Amino acid sequence: MGCSCGTRIVLGHWQCSPFGPFSDVMIERADGERLLLAPTRRTADFVSGTYTFDAVHVVPVRVRIEGDTWTVAAGPLALRFTVGRRGALGLLLRAVPGAVASRPAWGALTYWPARLLPGGVRTRGSAGAGRREVYAVRDLRPVTAVSAVLDGRDLGGRAPVEPPVRFGFGSVPRAPAVVRVTTTVELNAS
Repeated sequence: MGCSCGTRIVLGHWQCSPFGPFSDVMIERADGERLLLAPTRRTADFVSGTYTFDAVHVVPVRVRIEGDTWTVAAGPLALRFTVGRRGALGLLLRAVPGAVASRPAWGALTYWPARLLPGGVRTRGSAGAGRREVYAVRDLRPVTAVSAVLDGRDLGGRAPVEPPVRFGFGSVPRAPAVVRVTTTVELNAS
């Protein structure tokens, strides 16, 4: 999601991973500084080995979901956002059987159609440390409201993710959204 001050925020809320369930936050400030907030040194090392950051902070990252409202507390970040109803694309993505949608082949198949979306979303590419990554998208819902404070400063309301975030090859929709993905990271793919 974007904030009206120019800061962009990407929340990872991983219910299943090789590290167990965890959440992390990638932030790009209006001036281009890229921050990672991760809950453990192990997750911080993996995420920062896959993406590029100017600063990495190991801090508690807590996510609470109540209905359509998400509340995130991550070190210097307090974030609250509301998710709206699925549009046509979200309904279409949800219709794909889970056994298909969670496979890397689905991410490869959807690569070119996703590039046609505003902002040119990418579902596969090269990541840091010789890694390759595939995003198999399974759902999409709009973020309708955002309230965020970083380092005690109000970041303003919801805004487009402009310019696109620069953590790695990956991209996010221009319109703030919650996107459910299965991410596959192939280590040392070179």
